[in-house]
Amino acid sequence: MSNPIVTKVIEEMNELPDNLQQQVLEFVETLRQQHLQTASNAWDVLESLTGTVEAPADWSAEHDHYLYGTPKHSESES
Repeated sequence: MSNPIVTKVIEEMNELPDNLQQQVLEFVETLRQQHLQTASNAWDVLESLTGTVEAPADWSAEHDHYLYGTPKHSESES
């Protein structure tokens, strides 16, 4: 069973000179690569953002302080 869009593309490509067929091939490969890069899951997106956010060095331990203004844990333990 053939996809009618693919069939039409092939028919149109057969009418093009070789140099334009090469350009079409490169374009299709670029589209496919872009599709593969955007078809990632949420974990891939999060991993790509790792280390890209500017934050204080104690962000993970003191996030309540930075988000909600609570006293720092390190200050209350001293």
